[in-house]
Amino acid sequence: MKVLTFGITKDIIGSRSLEVPSNLALTVGELRQYVISKYPKMEKLKSLAIAVNEEYATDDKRLIESDVVALIPPVSGG
Repeated sequence: MKVLTFGITKDIIGSRSLEVPSNLALTVGELRQYVISKYPKMEKLKSLAIAVNEEYATDDKRLIESDVVALIPPVSGG
């Protein structure tokens, strides 16, 4: 499963995307734990939203191989 990264998540991971074995990420929450386990700096983010097919998703959302998944970091502006 391909996971797109943006902002600080791209900097932490070091790439615009991340390949996640589909058998490891059955739900958004499991995906979140997988990413944090591989990249511990992600846990320091005050919030980390995950979008599935261009919509924010809750941790219990089931993922399938064809989903477009994105890590959305906290955003600040002025």
